[in-house]
Amino acid sequence: MEGSTVSYYDDFISTEAPDDYCPGVQLPYKGIFLPVLYATVFLVGIVGNGLLMCALIIKRRAQRLIDIFIVNLAASDFVFLITLPFWVDKEMSSGIWRSGSFICKGSSYIISVNMYCSIFLLTCMSADRYLAIIHPSVARRIRTKLYSIILCICVWILSCLLGLPTLLSRELEENDGNTYCKDKKVTSTNRIGSLFLLISAFFFPLLSILLFYCSITRKLCMHYKKAGKHNKKLKKSIKIVFIVVIAFVFSWAPFNIFKFLSVVSGIQELKPPFCLTYEVAYLGMELSGPFAFANSCTNPFIYFFFDGYIRTAMLQCMLPCLKAHSPGTSSDTMDTCLSYSLTVHGEDVSRRRRRSLSL
Repeated sequence: MEGSTVSYYDDFISTEAPDDYCPGVQLPYKGIFLPVLYATVFLVGIVGNGLLMCALIIKRRAQRLIDIFIVNLAASDFVFLITLPFWVDKEMSSGIWRSGSFICKGSSYIISVNMYCSIFLLTCMSADRYLAIIHPSVARRIRTKLYSIILCICVWILSCLLGLPTLLSRELEENDGNTYCKDKKVTSTNRIGSLFLLISAFFFPLLSILLFYCSITRKLCMHYKKAGKHNKKLKKSIKIVFIVVIAFVFSWAPFNIFKFLSVVSGIQELKPPFCLTYEVAYLGMELSGPFAFANSCTNPFIYFFFDGYIRTAMLQCMLPCLKAHSPGTSSDTMDTCLSYSLTVHGEDVSRRRRRSLSL
């Protein structure tokens, strides 16, 4: 397993074969494909996330509340991408680790922190949009920059704490004169704890995100139906919601589902000829792991193509001579506009209802 993708993609659990009885299936041409893919992800992600942070911090100074979460998400991806060259070197060296113990532990820890941070920040962004659209009166009281900054700090602290097991479990291992960056031996008790962590740190936030966006979509569809007319902002908002959810699910769900199967097979201590579950999980992680890595360079493109405010800011970073939009039209978020629209519509319905009762 020394040369496997999943052996270092250790954000929640150890992917050690159960009792070393069930060897994982190795993919052909991995030593060529993965270095090229990760080098591409590194270059595109560093430029994209760097440009996104520059646009929102320098050009816009994070005027919108949602920008605070986006900047932190981009920063998390940016820090993670810095570690990719070490793993490119590892893949090109047939799994041999040549960067020392500190980088082995540190880069694995950064990967783990990035995974937690990304999931929690996306959950916070989903909750923020949920409050802005479903509960606008509550949102007006708690959706402030100070609260958003404090929430992001808490996310970083929690992610750093949850990443500590990865930092403590990674070590260099000598084998046939070669050095590998691997996990320490894992017991069944540790696997049960890893399973609980996987459910609470990935599947529960994912379920929360889906519930938030389902409620938002239902509210917008009801408003669209009551309004009785085409509303481009509502349709665009629903479209962005689905794109964000689909991108998140396709990037993270497959790998974590296969990780779930892997850890369950480890708890059951499978042995030949009952290795099929682990072999399927291992192969699935090998195939879906690169998609999870690539997620770190896709977010800037999503925001560029589907958020006109961010697109303008990014273009101004690339082309400083480009004129900015007027502050009055560019500083409001779509969520704020929708919240206002839904609130006005609700107040108008209540006003008509009271008028009819008084008559």
